Amino acid sequence: MKAKLTSMLTGQVVRHGLSYLLRGGMHIKNGHLPPSNHHIPDDFFGVCVASSPDPAMDEYVIAQLKTLGIKQVRLDFTYGDLENFNARFLSVLADASFNVTLHLVQPFAAAKNMQNATEQAIWRNFLQSVLDVYGSRIKHVEIGTTINRKRWAGYSYEGFLCAWEIAYSAIKARNIVLLGPNVQDFEPFYNVSLLKTLKSKKLLPDIHTNNLFAERTVEPERFDHRIFKYIWTTVLKYNLVKKARILQKIGYDYGVPQLVSSVAFWAIFRIRRQLPDAAQKQADYVTRYFALMAASACFKQANWGALICAREGLIDNGLTEADYPVLEQVAHYPRANGELKNYRHHPSFNAFKTVAKMLQGAQYKQAISTAAGLEIHHFQQIDKTFHVAWTINGKLTFLQDIYDAQTLINVAIYHRDGHALDLSQVLITESPIYLCWPIGLAPQTIAQPILAKNLVIHAHVQGMQYFRYLQNGWDGLILASNQAEADLIAENLHPDTLLQPNRDEALRHARNAIWAVADPRNSNLDNAEAKLTIKQPVKMYPHKALLDRFKPSKAKRSWNGAMELMRRGVATATPVAYFEKVGDRTLKQNFYVCEFVPSQTTVGQLFSKFSLGEVVWNGISADVILRQIAQFCLAMHQRLVFFRDLSGGNILVNMGADNQLQFSLIDTARLRCVKHTPFPRKYRLADMSRACHKLDWANRKRLMAYYFAGIGSQFNWRDKLSFYLYDAKVSLKRTVGRKGIKRLIKRLKGQA
Repeated sequence: MKAKLTSMLTGQVVRHGLSYLLRGGMHIKNGHLPPSNHHIPDDFFGVCVASSPDPAMDEYVIAQLKTLGIKQVRLDFTYGDLENFNARFLSVLADASFNVTLHLVQPFAAAKNMQNATEQAIWRNFLQSVLDVYGSRIKHVEIGTTINRKRWAGYSYEGFLCAWEIAYSAIKARNIVLLGPNVQDFEPFYNVSLLKTLKSKKLLPDIHTNNLFAERTVEPERFDHRIFKYIWTTVLKYNLVKKARILQKIGYDYGVPQLVSSVAFWAIFRIRRQLPDAAQKQADYVTRYFALMAASACFKQANWGALICAREGLIDNGLTEADYPVLEQVAHYPRANGELKNYRHHPSFNAFKTVAKMLQGAQYKQAISTAAGLEIHHFQQIDKTFHVAWTINGKLTFLQDIYDAQTLINVAIYHRDGHALDLSQVLITESPIYLCWPIGLAPQTIAQPILAKNLVIHAHVQGMQYFRYLQNGWDGLILASNQAEADLIAENLHPDTLLQPNRDEALRHARNAIWAVADPRNSNLDNAEAKLTIKQPVKMYPHKALLDRFKPSKAKRSWNGAMELMRRGVATATPVAYFEKVGDRTLKQNFYVCEFVPSQTTVGQLFSKFSLGEVVWNGISADVILRQIAQFCLAMHQRLVFFRDLSGGNILVNMGADNQLQFSLIDTARLRCVKHTPFPRKYRLADMSRACHKLDWANRKRLMAYYFAGIGSQFNWRDKLSFYLYDAKVSLKRTVGRKGIKRLIKRLKGQA
């Protein structure tokens, strides 16, 4: 039996933390807002580095650091490294004049047994050996390895204090700057207790270190829902800036005013759980994270780590998730894995390079907009004044709605990755941009910049751009590959000319008219698949007219729903445009345009066949089809999509390779997305009860068993109740509801 690990979360930690909290130690008025007018250090940006036995790796890493334009590096060093490639690499870094923070790491077993005299002697000898050789060639030494993560570090509270006291004596005897204790994430009770204890023992570090991740909130700007749960999220406002300011205050209160974030990153595989363009999102987060860290005025330095790693690095080493080390690299980054020939830059490499170039040594002037979904931060360098601007969670806004015309005449705009952008192509989206003006020009913005109202886009549609449509009282957005294509769409699909077809010519003509037109982007108009689908509301019942008056138009809702599906990697008809008449009170003057999706069948049609006893479709058994449908719906929900209209007819089906079905969703106007995990069970059941309405109970049970197996659960009697209730609701609609009344009228007319 394995020995139980001792937690660092002792009664003393809790007492110290609660005492500090109750005395108001963590209160900062408007702490979620960055302070104005402060300088960002010239050496603010750093990265965690490692090499390998191949000497060519040293040269490669040095070249990449020079390309990034940074001088601050952090190198992990542990027992045995004096005799291997890490000693060679450390010398190379020092010879190249990099400012090295040497992170001295104890192996897990050693950390776990630090109260043992023999282990203490080994640690003391290791420190002396390393510092005797390299003490004069490094800038800092950091002690502490994610100490509040017992499965990574292995320390008990007393064991860490023992390791710290030994290290403190050795390091201060050589007049080396000491960093620590390297608390992981935002868990301030540990910072309070450790600094309080170290102060009482006269063993304080010179610089306070904490790995200030924002990965668990997904986006770096969000208020942390894991602090006192969701209900308090927007009340307490624990965002990245507030966390940084609290950590700085804790250090200041206990006599360590300087703060460094030693390691932070977004793992690509974690982003991919919700957003498929994970590498691009990681690059967005790099810029957004470091801009906020710089704006917070709290840090002497902030590091990304690791430089080279497939899932979290700025450079991809070509390995798979299965090749990732057992111990998280935030705790110990021992070497750069993989082969040089397989290395390539992640998009985050250029994002990091650009944000470092723009912000190091800059003056932070003020936040133009922050903590409300739109971030605009004003910085100044010797040769320019500039804004870093972005949105969160798929939102956007238009430059012309934020800046006056004269300000935009003089602006130069740069992409997140550093290349110049044309003003006509630019929106403010999740992917940050830099808006630059010559020194002496004061960019003018509206008093309270806001997001575009009720509008969502997918910021990373490869090869495509968004073009605003504002003509003759119509407002809208077009997705096209270039301006010429956008003009072609606008010319051929001008909303004033989009007339509804006759009922018998439409794909559907009930509350909404849906019809197909030739795709003007395709020169081969005889191609039956070269079509676009247009949707317009044509009938508005009184109660719907009242309720919908307070919602976006149906066209915009359809656009937003499809965009959310695209953002999250769920197949849908690609949006092309939406148009809405400004000031329309009928709620009918709006059009949604998307690509036409041909299909062989729908889930509703399949379920009707299975309910009648059929057991095969296109050579695939019903059981296999049910399993694949369950997997598709589960994947959609795992990406936090609550479709809300998941009827079988809205799930199109086509045959793919190797008997794999391809599903695509249509009718996206009712869709909503949940912000945080876990995805609520009631939403799962609401979608699935609607999707399974035409399916018999035996097959429902099979499908739902497959579905819930994917989340380690079972389909129970409470879940079945949701299905019975939905069936009853549909039955009532057909008998005494609007549909039932229509049938009765038709029957009476027929009798007459």
